[in-house]
Formats: sequence, C-alpha cells, structure tokens
Amino acid sequence: MTRKHHGDQGQTSLFDGARVSKTDARIAALGAVDELNSALGVAMSSCPPGDHLDRLAWMQTRLFTLGSDLANPGGRARGDRITSSDVAALDTWLDGYRTDLPPLQHFILPGGTPAAASVNLARTVCRRAEREVFRLTSESTVSPDVPVFLNRLSDVLFELARALNHEAGVAENVWLGPRDRPDA
Repeated sequence: MTRKHHGDQGQTSLFDGARVSKTDARIAALGAVDELNSALGVAMSSCPPGDHLDRLAWMQTRLFTLGSDLANPGGRARGDRITSSDVAALDTWLDGYRTDLPPLQHFILPGGTPAAASVNLARTVCRRAEREVFRLTSESTVSPDVPVFLNRLSDVLFELARALNHEAGVAENVWLGPRDRPDA
C-alpha cells in the first residue's frame, strides 16, 4: 500500500478539507496551541496527584477543543466550542489561587520544583499561543472566547506554578531590581 504524504508541498488541510499553506496564521496558531498542550503533558508528568493534576488534564481537553475550533473557520462544523463558561472556570481557579497564596511584592523568576518549572514553561508557550491567535484575529474570524481563554489560562498557569512551589515548601525566587538590591 502506498501512503500519500499530503503535506510535502507545504500545504495542510483544515477541518472542512480546505487546503492552506503551513505558514498560514491559522496553522501557526494551531501549532502553538498544540505545543501548549504538549507542554501541559510534560507538566502533568511531574505534578502530584490531586486537584492541580485534574485541572491540568481539564486544560488539555479544553485546548484540544480550542484547536478544533481554530481548525474550523467560520464554525461550519458542529461540535464543542470554548465558551464563557470555560473562562469562568479559569477565573474561579485564579481567584482561589490568589486568595490562598501570599500577595506578590516583587517579580519572581520561574523555577522551583520540576512541576512548577514545567508549568511555568507551559505558561510561556500559552503566551505565544495567545499572540498567534491574536495575529489570526487580525485577518480572520475567531471565536471571541478563544483569545480570552488563552489569556486567562496563562494567568492560571502562573498562579498554579506558585501554588506548586508553595505547597512543596519551595520559596519563590524573587527578582530584585537595582532599587531593591541591598548593594545598590
């Protein structure tokens, strides 16, 4: 059996079968969301069992939905979509983390436990995915809940990394600017 490699010429297919360039803004956004989902998978591999791991798993499933939404321009196919209720779930988690954690006094550097460091890396990939989606919105229609979801998700990932370190007893690595350093 001969297998066809449809992407060898720099084209790929969207959900509806439309062929687009692999350099298309929609494909860049899809790729960044896929990378984010993989980064969350890495974070999950070092995250202790419990609510945080369950939340990361939920994020992965919603990102898969978000990707299918992006691959379906114009919403021609029916199916699950990212909605304001997904954003509300993230807002609830964000409020909980911010209530439970000490308030930030300084910028903090990523790191700490392997789980927290992995979540912080996923957060930076999320920011990139958000930028790619906003680039796409400048030239095509995207569900308005998609960029909001990614923006809120990056905030949740920041606080989740802090929570993982806090619960493990690992102090935050504070960045001190020139005015904050004792030797300045």
